[in-house]
Amino acid sequence: QIQLVESGGGLVQAGGSLRLSCVVSGTNFNVLTLSWYRQAPGKRREFVGYIFSDGETDYEGTVKGRFTISRDNAKNTVYLQMTTLKPEDTAVYYCNSVVLGSNYWGQGTQVTVSS
Repeated sequence: QIQLVESGGGLVQAGGSLRLSCVVSGTNFNVLTLSWYRQAPGKRREFVGYIFSDGETDYEGTVKGRFTISRDNAKNTVYLQMTTLKPEDTAVYYCNSVVLGSNYWGQGTQVTVSS
């Protein structure tokens, strides 16, 4: 059974930093493309960024330069390092992977940025 479990969310002041983690189990982590999404209250879930198995990354425009995705294959974990946080970054953050055509999501972790 494939599972994704996020952690690391919390309350932070604007300008601060947080690092989210997502531990993946039940599949070969090393070959996965892993993505981060977020959903703010009353809004649609939106793409944040991804990391390929070779470490290549890309990001949505508003987070580029502030957020960094990395992975530790030995720990089956993908990270989202967030810096210079803004109140508009407040959302539930989800990690995601598509495995053999099926979409897998974690339960999400809440990030709240106060002004």
